[in-house]
Amino acid sequence: METLANLQSFVRSADAGSFSAAARALGLTPAAVSRNVAQLESNLGVRLFQRSTRKLTLTEAGERFLHSVSGGLEQVQSAIDALSHDAQQPAGVLKLSASLAFARDFLLPLMPAFIARYPAVLPDWQLDNRPVQLIADGYDAAIGGGLDLQSGMVARELAPLHVVAVASPAYLQGRVLPQRPAELAQWDGLVMRSANTGRLKDWPMLAPAGGQEVLQVTPRLVLNDPDALCHAALLGMGVTMLAMSDALPHLTRGALVRVLPGWYSDLGSISLYFAGNRQLPGKTRVFIDHVTGAFQAQNWAKRLAGR
Repeated sequence: METLANLQSFVRSADAGSFSAAARALGLTPAAVSRNVAQLESNLGVRLFQRSTRKLTLTEAGERFLHSVSGGLEQVQSAIDALSHDAQQPAGVLKLSASLAFARDFLLPLMPAFIARYPAVLPDWQLDNRPVQLIADGYDAAIGGGLDLQSGMVARELAPLHVVAVASPAYLQGRVLPQRPAELAQWDGLVMRSANTGRLKDWPMLAPAGGQEVLQVTPRLVLNDPDALCHAALLGMGVTMLAMSDALPHLTRGALVRVLPGWYSDLGSISLYFAGNRQLPGKTRVFIDHVTGAFQAQNWAKRLAGR
């Protein structure tokens, strides 16, 4: 059975007259579309396009084949689904990229209900803080903050990405809580090194009543992983900046305390990223609906706000 990706690439290329235009519509690279069409031609044993530097022209065989799928890509999708084990049941491997801490605390609790409802979908997750090229790396979806919105991608916001100053009760014992970030200048700082620049991260913080001030600490430990910074804070080693999504479980049980209540650094939003073409696979569509619905029902956008 021919793959949907090859058929999509062929039909879009025929409609648009170029691989580049088809690639933009499908959220792929022109090279990927060209490979898909070449694979289709190889599988069928015929040439579907006459290629030139200016445009693509359908061959006679290509015209006949296009006519056979003239119902459109939705009908092609339906035809392929009808040959599957259960056309009404989303199925397949669902590749997701997310951070370990976020997946552990927010996504995994949603999975028992998801798997029970969609047993033919196999979640296959890559859990680390490494940025990925969603489409080029073959992921169905990614969850994170501050990802570049590449061509063909859509972002669905889940919650704000607010970063707050925290420390353990043991570290805070005997200390006077500060009122402003500048008052932390002599405190022991557990500091993040940027993976992009190699520099220590600065944290401009927004005040509860408006205005902004940069957090000042004395570096005592430098790490490049937020989960490691969190564990260092839990050990009472100093004050650090954590995303609310990383800090909230520890704040809730009292293992960490906000050092500057109301102050926070705004890094945008935590979003669910996926390819934006209309023929979204069923496995991806139901995952998106399941996660976004749960986040709305549990009011995570408000609970993860640092204000």
